[in-house]
Amino acid sequence: MTISTPTTLQHLVAGEWLSGSGAELRSVNPARPQITVAAGGSATTEDLNTAVGAAAAAQRGWAATPMHQRGAVLVAAAEVIERNAQAWGLDLAAEEGKTKAEAIGEVRRAAQILRYYGNEGDRQAGDIYSSPRAGEQILVTRKPIGVIGVITPFNFPIAIPAWKIAPALIYGNAVVWKPASTVPLLAMHLASALNSAGLPAGALNLLIGDSALGDGIVNHAGVDAVTFTGSTGIGRRIAAAAAARGVPAQCEMGGKNAAVVLDDADIDLAVEQVMLGAFRSTGQKCTATSRLVVTEGIADRFLERLVAQATALTVGDPTDDATQMGPVVNESAHKTISTGIATAAAQGASILAGGSPYRDGALADGYFIAPTVAELGDQTADVWTEELFGPVLAVRRAANAQEAFTLANDSEFGLSAAVFTQDLTRALEAVEHLDVGVLHVNSESAGADPHVPFGGAKKSGLGPKEQGSAAREFFTHTTTVYLRGGAPRA
Repeated sequence: MTISTPTTLQHLVAGEWLSGSGAELRSVNPARPQITVAAGGSATTEDLNTAVGAAAAAQRGWAATPMHQRGAVLVAAAEVIERNAQAWGLDLAAEEGKTKAEAIGEVRRAAQILRYYGNEGDRQAGDIYSSPRAGEQILVTRKPIGVIGVITPFNFPIAIPAWKIAPALIYGNAVVWKPASTVPLLAMHLASALNSAGLPAGALNLLIGDSALGDGIVNHAGVDAVTFTGSTGIGRRIAAAAAARGVPAQCEMGGKNAAVVLDDADIDLAVEQVMLGAFRSTGQKCTATSRLVVTEGIADRFLERLVAQATALTVGDPTDDATQMGPVVNESAHKTISTGIATAAAQGASILAGGSPYRDGALADGYFIAPTVAELGDQTADVWTEELFGPVLAVRRAANAQEAFTLANDSEFGLSAAVFTQDLTRALEAVEHLDVGVLHVNSESAGADPHVPFGGAKKSGLGPKEQGSAAREFFTHTTTVYLRGGAPRA
């Protein structure tokens, strides 16, 4: 099943749904590129100025609204999302390319995130400290930043926006949001859920457009902070532009995440979880497993099973229930990943699975990449260091745990990692030595829960972490209040 009639793109500005008058945008089904999912005019600079003005005007009243009431709007929006999970999940699969089961799960995750932050009013709001002076207390309170520019990627078109927009709103900010132009349909769904749940006009503004629109948000004098998820190069540029304006930036960027499988690992569990980490969502996750380090004692058995399972994966239309892996998001991604695989082979990698383009049928017509496993020796290879953002797993062997951890750390990125071992000592060594923001022991490298911090180390992240209570470090600032009364009344 696919979307047969393209949806007309609209932008939410100051509480009104508007057609764009900018350049034409078209979102296609990556499994069947001849099918247009959504189309319409992009937002203009005038739209951006109107949206920022509306956000600034709405933010004051929204911040003055009690947090419990703000939370009730998020919870109501979560109910709208939950009711539409099946239909919106199908839209997501057709627009972005992940399987229908994953897509429905992502829509439900967005509802979960909104519910989590919708209950923030029941949690601690500040701190009280003792004062060295009699008759005084020191309070640390939190206030919203103001207007938040939100720029989100294609790969989680409703979950990632939810985990940025929900905390921004619950802490009393207003939002101007630009999603990736390849996934406008799910952006419209999320904005409509919040709008219909009673969010004041202007508190959330949705603008769909190209990278120039994103630059406009980052550099707009009326935007007080910017949160971004996407490529490392763009993230660094955004952070630099925000710093030049003196406003905070939160950038969650690239990953080249390793799974380390040690000799004592539960091999069945490890194969299953590495498969999920590498090939679920077609490898289009910043936390996907794109590197594998396996120790010599288990390497042959492990790789034999892994290659057999990778080769057996059912690749096809993501809206088909039988499909286990869908296409990559667009033609540009397909070309980049295919070139990366060819480069790996030219640099001496042994291609154990995949590696060849589909030549015939529907898989050749769509943006499909075969699940690929490439084993490296000691040679330098781009596939070990550069993020391809697709279903490509680079493999190296290690003599022992210490060498395995060294290879896992061999990256400028430090987003996530996974370690498979049944030895508690080895697990504790991994916790100490692997320099990442998220570490999984005996589970896949991908995965994040809304109540705990998420973000990377090294060059995978800039600014405060996302999700959980960590989010308020970005979306609020503190005011330290020295509270003292006068002389007691008679």
